[in-house]
Amino acid sequence: MTSKRPLLIPSPRTPNTQELPTLPVFSDFVNPSSGHSGSFSGMDSKNPAENSLNIEPAFNSSSQRSISSIHSRASGTNSVREVSFGDVGSKPVRYGSRGADSEAFSMSQKEMNEEDVRNIYIDDLGKTHERFEFSGNSIRTAKYSIITFLPRNLFEQFHRVAYVYFLVIAVLNQLPQLAVFGRGVSILPLSFVLLVTAVKDAYEDYRRHRSDRIENNRLASVLVNNQFQLKKWKDIRVGEIIKIEAGEAIPCDMVLLSTSDPTGVAYVQTINLDGESNLKTRYAKQETLSRLPEKEKITGLIKCENPNRNIYGFHGFMEIDGKRLSLGPSNIVLRGCELKNTRWVLGVAVYAGRETKVMLNSSGAPSKRSRLETRMNSEIIILSGFLVALCTVVSLCAAVWLRRHNDKWMTYSSTGRRTTLRGKWTIISTMDGV
Repeated sequence: MTSKRPLLIPSPRTPNTQELPTLPVFSDFVNPSSGHSGSFSGMDSKNPAENSLNIEPAFNSSSQRSISSIHSRASGTNSVREVSFGDVGSKPVRYGSRGADSEAFSMSQKEMNEEDVRNIYIDDLGKTHERFEFSGNSIRTAKYSIITFLPRNLFEQFHRVAYVYFLVIAVLNQLPQLAVFGRGVSILPLSFVLLVTAVKDAYEDYRRHRSDRIENNRLASVLVNNQFQLKKWKDIRVGEIIKIEAGEAIPCDMVLLSTSDPTGVAYVQTINLDGESNLKTRYAKQETLSRLPEKEKITGLIKCENPNRNIYGFHGFMEIDGKRLSLGPSNIVLRGCELKNTRWVLGVAVYAGRETKVMLNSSGAPSKRSRLETRMNSEIIILSGFLVALCTVVSLCAAVWLRRHNDKWMTYSSTGRRTTLRGKWTIISTMDGV
């Protein structure tokens, strides 16, 4: 018997390079529902039937709503175009949208007005700050200052209804007609609690001041008189050229001009912004990639949108050597990022200090209040209202009884007009002491 070897059938996942169809390159996609017929480059217009057989399956396939990347053989470059093969009249899908902030703050889909842009002259502080005085790069996350600490801290503490209740009792106890026990005894417990809380808040805010001072006094290489010099972060101004080494943090939001990579790629870690530990790629424009500011002065104008909180969107353009280059989110690195796997990058500061995206998204140090404390506040208000109502009723009853038995209580004849008020607050103070 002769055994036949089984035929080796190629896997459908491994396409034959000799049978791959050539995707035609077309300039404009014409709506199939319209009466106009579009001509596609790379197709033989003399055989429309044969061409329709090649193109029709593409429209009927399951990937009709995909995005095609088309390689232009004539230009020799890769050009990516978004072509929607969906239903006629359907709205284009926005891929990579980050929610409402992308619609509210990003200006990538509309033209910028003169009122909505800021003009930044590269390495020219005189022109940059001639019309507008931009924010400095100093930041502050502390809640109090020496002047505002006492009133603001007391105001925040008295958001607790229990403190207000005991304060009212202590104030009423200072009046001789309404005093039930010693004046100092009623003030001492509340003062002790307020003092301990104030000391705790002062220590926490001192640590914030110390952290701000360390952050503002960090050093970065800034171009001054055609030489890079170390400069404190708080002294960096919009329009200056900054050099960042590998492993260093970004001191402000800046547009990339050049990187150590020949292709203009830079890798940054954004874990301090969005919590993602994977590296993000940022790019410098090819027109500025080969320029070194130490050897030749870089002059140009950057027009970008006003500061906003959207960390995923940026829109602007750069005018240099008579060319207008568009800028997007891939051309900007934000404050708080860290440079990784790249020896150095050069960039122009566009947002500094409290105008950076990370600071616009920081809400400051909130006043901590638990759900238990919130519920206690509401219950104390209810109990206080019940106590006042109860004491009012009891005081009125006591006043009526004293007036009817005035002949039997001669000692109260001289204070008859203040009987109701005295009896009311005496009951309140006595019940509070109990």
